[in-house]
Amino acid sequence: MVSSSLQSKIFRRFFNARWLNYIHSTRRCYAIAAEESLAVQVAGRDFVRDSMTNVTPTVLSRVGRNLHQIPQHPLNIIKQRIVAHFQRSYAAPTGTPIFAHFDDLSPVVTTEQNFDSLLVPTDHASRSRSDNYYVNAPMYCGHTPLLTSEISWKGFDSFNRHELFSGCEKPEQLGLFEREPSLAVETCDKQAVHTMDSVKLTELSLKQTLTELVGELFGPETQMRWTPDYFPFTHPSYQLEVEYGGEWLEVLGSGVMQQAILDGSGAGDKIGWAFGLGLDRLAMLLFAIPDIRLFWSTDPRFLEQFRSVTLDPATDISFKPFSKYPSCYKDVAFWLPENAGDYVENDFFELVRSIGGDLVEKVELMDRFCHPVSSRVSHMYRIVYCSMERTLTNEEVNDLQDTLREGCLK
Repeated sequence: MVSSSLQSKIFRRFFNARWLNYIHSTRRCYAIAAEESLAVQVAGRDFVRDSMTNVTPTVLSRVGRNLHQIPQHPLNIIKQRIVAHFQRSYAAPTGTPIFAHFDDLSPVVTTEQNFDSLLVPTDHASRSRSDNYYVNAPMYCGHTPLLTSEISWKGFDSFNRHELFSGCEKPEQLGLFEREPSLAVETCDKQAVHTMDSVKLTELSLKQTLTELVGELFGPETQMRWTPDYFPFTHPSYQLEVEYGGEWLEVLGSGVMQQAILDGSGAGDKIGWAFGLGLDRLAMLLFAIPDIRLFWSTDPRFLEQFRSVTLDPATDISFKPFSKYPSCYKDVAFWLPENAGDYVENDFFELVRSIGGDLVEKVELMDRFCHPVSSRVSHMYRIVYCSMERTLTNEEVNDLQDTLREGCLK
């Protein structure tokens, strides 16, 4: 009888010679630490685990870092520029800004706040565990869930919000205006409860406001274009793109808020617009930061490069790479479940992140194979490992790969 250790060696050698790994199925795997406690602690609060819990230690380790509040951090600089723009450009006759600013809200909200209050259907893909981090019933917030229960009902006509989601900072904004009665007819251009005139005025306000903001961030000569979009919580919806580096890039999504959201928040006599953009995406473009992991780096050389940057968008700086450590890549391949619909690629990406953390530079699908007889499908991914602080040894990368294989087998 072959020992288990010898079986393991034979298994690895055989499949390394072909595809490096062979997996019958892959599931939501970042729960590989079966010994996890029965509670999840977030920001000093304990939450009981249940079948929806999928938040990982890697994500939890980011909570409380609040990169957008760290002085001279690129995300803080972009945030401050956005806030300064609205405070300077939109003020009451007394000089008081008409936009209230919130950037220290709880990272955990309920599914009612995050989805139900924004009219997201119960079967909508955005509720999927593959696209969200669930603590249990409360969850990490992915967009603007607190419009109704914590902001609009307070009487603010507008606000600017910053939040943590999947390691990214995302500001969002809401503007409210007086609403007029309308004919109850919904079209592709407006909601049934809105008049065409009120929607056009709201659209004009939205586009003028956001065009000015993006023009200040990227420069007044920047080419922009608006394209139609879809969000469950706005109608009509728009996407703003800028021409950058010879291609069109999306910088924000926006739209006229669904009136039912305002009705439920005590602002039913208003009509409003909202938008959301990613601070990390903007910072990477404006400061030429090549790797999103740098935002989380504790290397003092990173922040040191931004000490001379001011809130003036004309103050330009390009990040100078300081990591010269070599990268190392490993491949992993596996069969998808017989029902390919059970496989969600985000689940695999999350498994890689939870195991490799900041040592993972890139994950790329290199090959897709469909068996000519069984019609089973297999994927092969290439994982690039690279540390910004030291040279990785082949042994420790192999250990990470072994852990990844074990996680996938579960």
